[in-house]
Amino acid sequence: MRLTSSLLAVALLSSVGSSMLYGYNLAVVNHPAQYIKEFFNLTTVERYGTSMSTEGLTVLYSVTVSIFALGGLVGSFTVRMLVTKFGRKGTLVKSTALVFAGSGLMGFSRAFGVPEMIIVGRFLTGVHSGIALSVVPMYLGEIAPKNLRGFLGLVPSIFICIGVFFAQILGLQEILGEEQHWPLFLSLTAVPAFIQLMLLPWFPESPRYLLIEKHNIHATVAALKTYRGKANNQEEVEEMQEEQHFHSSVQTVSVCELLRDRTVRWQVLSVAVVNMGMQLSGIDAIWFYTNSIFENAGIHASQVQYTTVGTGAIEVIAGLVGCFTIERIGRKPLLIGGFGFMGICCSGITFSLILQARVPFMHYISVACVVGIIAGFCIGPAGVPFLVTGELFTQSHRPAAYIVGGALNWLSNFTVGFLFPFLQMSAGAFCYLVFFGVCIGVAVYVYFIIPETKNKTFMEISQMFASTSEQEVGNEKMTPKCKHSLMDLLSCIYKSRGTACRLQGGGSSL
Repeated sequence: MRLTSSLLAVALLSSVGSSMLYGYNLAVVNHPAQYIKEFFNLTTVERYGTSMSTEGLTVLYSVTVSIFALGGLVGSFTVRMLVTKFGRKGTLVKSTALVFAGSGLMGFSRAFGVPEMIIVGRFLTGVHSGIALSVVPMYLGEIAPKNLRGFLGLVPSIFICIGVFFAQILGLQEILGEEQHWPLFLSLTAVPAFIQLMLLPWFPESPRYLLIEKHNIHATVAALKTYRGKANNQEEVEEMQEEQHFHSSVQTVSVCELLRDRTVRWQVLSVAVVNMGMQLSGIDAIWFYTNSIFENAGIHASQVQYTTVGTGAIEVIAGLVGCFTIERIGRKPLLIGGFGFMGICCSGITFSLILQARVPFMHYISVACVVGIIAGFCIGPAGVPFLVTGELFTQSHRPAAYIVGGALNWLSNFTVGFLFPFLQMSAGAFCYLVFFGVCIGVAVYVYFIIPETKNKTFMEISQMFASTSEQEVGNEKMTPKCKHSLMDLLSCIYKSRGTACRLQGGGSSL
C-alpha cells in the first residue's frame, strides 16, 4: 500500500499542532531560564519587599519546568473519554483551545506582573500535550495501512525533535534570546496550533473508529477512499469487520478493567516499561537543563547556545533515520539499540565529568555523550513507545492503554524535571548512572519480552499475545517450578513467546 498525499498531510498536520508543541515546550524554558528567575525575584521584591533565596528560586523554577509534565499527566487521564465522545481527529481539533489559553497567559505574564500566569500557562499547554501525545499516534496508527504504520507512527517523534530544534534556534541571542523577548518566546506555541485548527478539520475521522465504534460503514468507506486513493480497500474493511465482530460484545474498557484483565497483562506491563523508560532514560534532564550541563562540561558560556542548537540539528537527523528505517528493521532493534546506546553514553558522561579536571579532552567526550544520548533517543525511544502502545491492543482496549502509558510517561517526566537539579547537586557526575541503569534495564526487557510487530495487523498481534497467555497458564499448571524465581519466570515467558512466534511463522491460524 502506497503513501498517499492525504495520509502524509494528516500525519504532518496532526504532528505540527501537537507533537511539535510538546518538543517546543520541553526546550523553550532552557534559554530564558535566568530571565524568568529574575522576573520571579523582581515580583517577589515588589510584593513583599524582600528577594527570594537561591534555594527558593531553584524550587520555583523547577516547579515552572515540571508543571508542564503535571499538566500532561492530567491530560492523559482524559484521553479515553475524549476519543470516545469526539473521535480521534475531533479531540485534536477541540484541544487546541488549551494551547491558545496557555499561550495567552504566558505571553502577558510580564505585562501584568503575575509570575503565576507562567505556571498556569505551562500547566494548560501540558494538558494539551498529555492529550495529543496519546491521540496523535492512536489516530495515525488507525488510518495507516499495516506496511506504513511504523513510518507514520514515527512522524510525530520527528516533529518532537523539530519542536526542540525550533526552540533552540529561536532562543539564540540574535533572535528571541534577549531579555525583553522571553514572553513572546514562550507564547509562540499558538502559531502551529492555529495551523492545525484551520486545516485538520478538512480530513476524515479514523476509519476504524467510524466502523468499530460508530458502526458507520458508509463513512468508513469514504474515509478509506480519501486515505488510500484508488487502492482496493475490501480486504482492509473485512479485517476491521472481523475485529468489530470479535469485540461486538465488548465495550471500550476502562483503565481499571484493563488492569484487571489477565489476558493483556504482559501488554500492559510492556507499555508501562517502555513509556516509563522513555522519560527515566534521562532525556528530559538533557532537554530541560542542556545549557547548565554544557557549562558544567567546561564549554564557555558564550558558546553554549550554539552548541545546544547543534544538538537540535542532530535530533532531527536521528529522528529521520529512525522514521525511514523502522519498516525495514522493525520496532525492537530501534528500541534496543536506542536505549542501549543511551545507557552507554550516560555512563560515558559520568566518567568524563569525573576525569575532565585532570584530562582536558574529556570536555569534548562529555559533549559527545550528550549528543549520543539525544541521537539514541530520537532514533527509537522518542516515538516507538507511543507506536507500540497502540499496536499491542485492539480497539476496545487501546484508549485505556494510552491512558496507562501516557500517565506513567508524564509522571516520570515530572519526576525527572523536578528532581534532576537536586540529584545533580547531591550526586554530581554520578547522577547519570541512574539513567544508565534504566536504559540498560529497558533494553533487556524489550529483548526478552516484547515481540516484533512489524507488518502485523492488530488482530494478529493480539492473538500472538493471547497464544502466549494461554501457554503461560498451561505452564503454571504443568510446571509450578516456574514460580520459584524471577529468572525462571522470564525463561518460561521467553520460551512460550518463541513458541507462539514459531507457530505463526509456520502458517498456523492464530
